[in-house]
Amino acid sequence: MAQQFEIIAKTFMGLEPVLAKELAQLGASDIQIGRRMVSFQGDKELLYRANFQLHTAIRILKPIKHFRALSADDVYEGVKDVNWTDYIGLDKTFAVDSVVFSEEFRHSKFVAYKVKDAIVDQFREQTGKRPNISITNPDMRLHIHIAEDQCTLCLDSSGESLHRRGYRQESVEAPLNEVLAAGMIMMTGWQGETDFIDPMCGSGTLLIEAALIAHNMAPGLFRKEFAFEKWPDFDADLFDKIYNDDSQERDFQHHIYGYDVDIKAVNTARLNAKAAGLTSDITVTEQDFKNFTKPKEKSIIVTNPPYGERISTPDLLGTYKMIGERLKHEFTGNDAWILSYREECFDQIGLKPSIKIPVFNGSLECEFRKYQMFDGKIKDFRAEGGTVKTDEEKRQMAEKRRFKQNREFKKRLDEQEENAEADIRSFKFHSFERKEARSPREPRESREMRNSRDFKDSRKFNKGGRDFGKKKNFRRFDNDED
Repeated sequence: MAQQFEIIAKTFMGLEPVLAKELAQLGASDIQIGRRMVSFQGDKELLYRANFQLHTAIRILKPIKHFRALSADDVYEGVKDVNWTDYIGLDKTFAVDSVVFSEEFRHSKFVAYKVKDAIVDQFREQTGKRPNISITNPDMRLHIHIAEDQCTLCLDSSGESLHRRGYRQESVEAPLNEVLAAGMIMMTGWQGETDFIDPMCGSGTLLIEAALIAHNMAPGLFRKEFAFEKWPDFDADLFDKIYNDDSQERDFQHHIYGYDVDIKAVNTARLNAKAAGLTSDITVTEQDFKNFTKPKEKSIIVTNPPYGERISTPDLLGTYKMIGERLKHEFTGNDAWILSYREECFDQIGLKPSIKIPVFNGSLECEFRKYQMFDGKIKDFRAEGGTVKTDEEKRQMAEKRRFKQNREFKKRLDEQEENAEADIRSFKFHSFERKEARSPREPRESREMRNSRDFKDSRKFNKGGRDFGKKKNFRRFDNDED
């Protein structure tokens, strides 16, 4: 059996249960939900797959040491006690990221400097030389997390945040984070059973993430590289096998529609969909939501309207009133999910939501609400066998209380924290016991679907992208091809 070890996946506040479910489907064991993170046990293959396949993870960390520190000197000694020649060569560069929640340690950069000093001093004492620091593109990324006096030192296996999929060619003002978009879609339970509509699609993030989920495609397909590819023990053959395995991908029999009143947003969404090789699944059209008409096929709406925070709207409340009217008159028989920030905006929709799920969009504490659009009264809907809340949705609603009561931060997070980097302040780490091996894979499916995609024709679909030509001849582009 391959060596098992502790792994941490970071995410946004509110997406932890979704991430835990993804990890369970990957075969992770000892899954423990914390704040903005999920801890689990796995081997090297699962570490690679977590980076490559998870839709709702921001970063994958591999803890290498837990220790207690009451002072800066304790941090220095704890880090210096690690044999760093196992991880960093003299010809390699490294960088240190730090997250600190402690009365003793007030400045995260100071902690990062102490970690750097301990590593450099160890090399100088042993070899007379030292590795260099690189902030922009290091060979090894390290992460230290301090919660009061508890320190966790990790290797960062992701590098650049995993929300940076690689398909985004251009953007519009205040684009939706890709990880949050994927999490929203997964919360709805949609997996491609119906058409998907975003009537205010912006740069198309929800559309593209929906297509990836519908096809069960790995979001890591578009990434140029991951940090673990520079580790001394990197197994290229293992990662090539993971990268080239499309046995779990599936056909998508429906369609995804995006609309926006801004032609620039429409063109941007089309460009991004093309870069992802998904134009056969996604149609983007210039249209105001006030002109929205009932779709011909069973559909779901998932959308992120303006909040009046980063995007100014002349008549914000009027916009939400219009949304409610369009849903009521043109979307009966379907479900709509809306992410927003202001209670007064939701009030203007004028419809009673069947579920409210708290999530963070950047620094804003938002709610993701479901509206079931049915004719007549709710008691008649139930009498006919209609379900207002599924068991899973009831569980998600129960999470709201935990989300509200257990917060250790203000309603609006510090902008510099950006939610993505502030993570596991209250999680108590534990030693793992070995569990049973993961369940076997599902039967392999047809590979014909991949041949029909745009990226199969174009081979090289984005700057620095991977070669999607003959899968047996897997290769990465050299730097001079970037």
